[in-house]
Amino acid sequence: MNTESVVEFLGNVPLLQRLHSSSLERIAQVVVFKRYDRGDYVVRENQDVDGVYFLLEGQAQVLISAGEEFLLKRFDFFGHGIFGDVYPADVVALSELTCLLLMSGHLALLEPKSVWDSDKELESRCLVEHILYLEPVDLNVFRGFTPPNAPTYGKVYGGQLVGQALAAASKTVETMKIVHNFHSYFLRVGDIDIPIIFEVNRLRDGTNFATRIVDAKQKGKTIFTLFASFQRKQQGYIHQESTMPHTPAPETLLPREEILERLVTDPLLPRDYRDEVATEINVPFPIDIRFCEPKDSTEQTKSSPRLKYWFRAKGKLSDDDQALHRCVVAYASDLIFASISLNPHRREGMSVAALSLDHSMWFHRSLRADDWLLFVIVSPTVFDSRGFATGKMFNRKGELVASLTQEALVKEAVNIKPSFGSKL
Repeated sequence: MNTESVVEFLGNVPLLQRLHSSSLERIAQVVVFKRYDRGDYVVRENQDVDGVYFLLEGQAQVLISAGEEFLLKRFDFFGHGIFGDVYPADVVALSELTCLLLMSGHLALLEPKSVWDSDKELESRCLVEHILYLEPVDLNVFRGFTPPNAPTYGKVYGGQLVGQALAAASKTVETMKIVHNFHSYFLRVGDIDIPIIFEVNRLRDGTNFATRIVDAKQKGKTIFTLFASFQRKQQGYIHQESTMPHTPAPETLLPREEILERLVTDPLLPRDYRDEVATEINVPFPIDIRFCEPKDSTEQTKSSPRLKYWFRAKGKLSDDDQALHRCVVAYASDLIFASISLNPHRREGMSVAALSLDHSMWFHRSLRADDWLLFVIVSPTVFDSRGFATGKMFNRKGELVASLTQEALVKEAVNIKPSFGSKL
């Protein structure tokens, strides 16, 4: 077997489905093939075990001294650490048997390193990974938090719910399957002061596709739900009609923070607007944003319902795991989206609000969230207090990596005080 085939096999072993693909590749490079004839003892009771065995071909029987026995088949595992360092049973080959043995010296590779699996070295990770961290509670249940240094705007930021829910779903899917689309609904305003419980429902696990539903809950009520589909990588047709618009390179554009600083100190802008902008400067922003056009308008100035900006995670992500990068991009995708529906309707003295209702995303190609991506947004229509926006994301090579849609409640507001309860 070549390394790719071994990785594919390992991805179906239940013990390893909490690991990401880079960990599986490292395991595939060090496992040893062990073959046994029918009747051979693989492991003997009360003897030290030299590692963890993954059953590749054939069947084996586990014989316990108390008289119990059960069958092992393809994708099952046994050995060191499963019941301690000394194994409590005999394992006998029932047929010609092939196992992959991960020796004891490499067992550290079984430790999950993914941002939603382990808090090891969590403090050294960049802010967006810290925000996406989930604490396992049960097999399909995770606990998420709103860190004190995360952007909130008085309530749980919608992108945080999207990113954390997608991370929870990803943890329950074998690593060879990667999310290719999700559809989500914002149901209630989230409370930043209490944890969020993410419950994952495993709807389907097929050969090439898997489907999950995730409910995010606070105080016993569902505040957000996400429906996600995952796919094993497959060869097929390729074409692209969408063309990336010509834009300045992101390195030549001003960071969002510098633009905000200039707005705060501009004496020609209304004082209440500058005070509002000043509050945004103090909010830690885990995403680096570079607007492609000069932002010379204010929240009370009419402008086109279109926007283009480059973005990337601040800092280097700790892993190349594609699941992690897609969760980060999903997190960032809600920062500035359907709110552009309000642009043609702004006027002086107007107080407006945009609350996300739903959010969908399709991933077309692999991407890196810590490298520049261009987000092109258009709002084709607003009607009945609902603004609709579509988005496309391109990498620097001009490849379309993702497509998005979002609908939001957009309306004039006198005084909005976020509180826990229905968004409507």
